[in-house]
Amino acid sequence: MSRPGLFITFEGIDGAGKSSHIEGLAEAFRAQGRTVTVTREPGGTPLAEKLRAMVLNDPMDALTESLLIFAARRDHLCQVIEPALARGDVVLCDRFTDATFAYQGAGRGFDLEVLSKLELMVQTGLAQEPGFMRNPDLTVWFDLAPEIAAQRLAGARVPDRFEAQPVEFFRRVAQGYADRAATAPQRFARLDAALDRHRVWQQLTSVFVRRGWLAIMVATQGGGQ
Repeated sequence: MSRPGLFITFEGIDGAGKSSHIEGLAEAFRAQGRTVTVTREPGGTPLAEKLRAMVLNDPMDALTESLLIFAARRDHLCQVIEPALARGDVVLCDRFTDATFAYQGAGRGFDLEVLSKLELMVQTGLAQEPGFMRNPDLTVWFDLAPEIAAQRLAGARVPDRFEAQPVEFFRRVAQGYADRAATAPQRFARLDAALDRHRVWQQLTSVFVRRGWLAIMVATQGGGQ
């Protein structure tokens, strides 16, 4: 009997270190016989990647930004996420709708009610069950103080339109993540992202072992010491 798909998302402010652990987790799942789809938002499809470039680099207001992100998300769901889950893949996605509520909602101060309506519209009607709204099975939240994140990002690369925001913006984003986690505590797994990379990796894999999604603790991560 084929195993059902798993939809796992990774969230946190820029500089929290989530992206560096995603491929290691993909390797851990593959080692236990799972097929893994690794993707990201905004992005994941040719159309969504074009929209991503606009969102990250072109000036726009918060509503335009939100509409573009949800348009990219709809295409991503239709073209990548839902087909992968239907095949029984483990889908590991770097950011999803929680990021929209944190960045556009809390960070930009955009209307959360409007975001909720867009969330319902975009994430419903894609799976076989009528009226089912697609949400992650698990969201791994890399929680990090914005001041530490800013130190990690300093000089790393030319910042995009979000990375260039002041620390106060990221304080609001971090609070936005905390608010989302409070509304769905069973879906969120919080990691202390201020720890060194190896200890964050240990926290991460223990989440999946406890849920029975990884059979054994993965002792190391390639390139992640």
